Amino acid sequence: MQNHHRKSPSFVSTGIPIVGGAIVALSLLWAFWPMISFSFTSPNPISFKTGVDSATPGGLGGSGGLGGSGGLGGSGGQGFNFNLTHDPPESTFYDDPNLTYTIEKPITNWDQKRREWLWLHPSFIPGLETRVMLVTGSQSTPCQNPIGDHLLLRFFKNKVDYCRIHGYDIFYNNVLLHPKMFTYWAKIPAVRAAMLAHPEAEWIWWVDSDAAFTDMDFKLPLHRYKNYNFVVHGWPELIYKKKSWTSLNAGVFLIRNSQWALDFMDVWAGMGPQTPNYEKWGELLRKTCKDKFFPESDDQTGLVYLILKEKEKWGNKIYVEDGYYFEGYWMEIVGKLENITEKYNGVEKRVRKLRRRHAEKVRGAYVTTWEEYLKGAGYGREGWRRPFMTHFTGCQPCSGTHNEQYSRQGCWDAMQKVLNFGDNQVLRSYGFVHPSLGDSGSVVPLPFDYPA
Repeated sequence: MQNHHRKSPSFVSTGIPIVGGAIVALSLLWAFWPMISFSFTSPNPISFKTGVDSATPGGLGGSGGLGGSGGLGGSGGQGFNFNLTHDPPESTFYDDPNLTYTIEKPITNWDQKRREWLWLHPSFIPGLETRVMLVTGSQSTPCQNPIGDHLLLRFFKNKVDYCRIHGYDIFYNNVLLHPKMFTYWAKIPAVRAAMLAHPEAEWIWWVDSDAAFTDMDFKLPLHRYKNYNFVVHGWPELIYKKKSWTSLNAGVFLIRNSQWALDFMDVWAGMGPQTPNYEKWGELLRKTCKDKFFPESDDQTGLVYLILKEKEKWGNKIYVEDGYYFEGYWMEIVGKLENITEKYNGVEKRVRKLRRRHAEKVRGAYVTTWEEYLKGAGYGREGWRRPFMTHFTGCQPCSGTHNEQYSRQGCWDAMQKVLNFGDNQVLRSYGFVHPSLGDSGSVVPLPFDYPA
């Protein structure tokens, strides 16, 4: 996959049962104790081994290919019952008046604080290692583009659909959690606050508002990232040899809920507009990445800088994913969608099991079979496997101030096709599909045994 990403300040959106009491909590903890082992050596990933086999149908995660085959599940998971009514009186980090959610004040001993909270809430321990929470957001005011709010709603629906299918929690933020950290910098305070609000989540997944899931069955290959704390889409050669500011895209990233992450975000945010060194960072980043054409310090070039200049401290824990469309450039993807649909329909015509109607909750039962027929499909530009995520870098659906190399109509038509492509995979479980990727308002019922 070639790098066609063009991300600049004008490209980024601006924006069940009740169990009470400490005695019961401790009893549950001791019940789980033989199965639990803890590893909290910062900055290494936190590891909670719960005795749940991730390769079993009741477990989370998967084995084998990139998409995994161990079934769907996540925050709620399959086979796990969270006790949402149990919050014992013992003190936790939430009771510390000196701990703040704001970006200005560093947090220390976060791994230990998380561990102590989990000890008191043991129902959240099974499945912890693969629990993901998605965070996204937009500006607090109405979009300038007349159809911008409609588009943001559709992009959000797309993310909600994906999270529901995989059992992930999702948080949509539409306010600045730091008044001076605007545009692309706004995501760092949101991600940091999400870590504190959700100590039960191992991974926080930031996804820009203008990115859409285009493979609803693909599951994050978390086993690839077990020794890393940060995942971003990019091209290592362009980072290390070309030192290009577009060698990665910071609009979608996965970050482990850990002390390492909090420390990293403190350093990363230190390049932002809320700091007195904002202009100096802009100059330094332009010197580092010669192709950066605007003077302001930005999060994306800042990330490239930290990978290049502080590799031992930060870069060695950052996984630059170039093996699949962790996020893909929309111009590279849109023209392939009809052909991809035909290819998938062709597989279903040959394999009756894949045509079988089923409940949305058990669609994971078909992932393993699909993987058998997608082995040679390929993940990149030349392949016909569904791209995992399509990112409309440069289209600016909310403001409408798109990159000059695109037309407004071109962006709109492409967004419709991508969103309907993802929506068809969801509607299939409800017995309908859009007959045309360019027609968002129409659906048709599917006949039995479609597409035989």
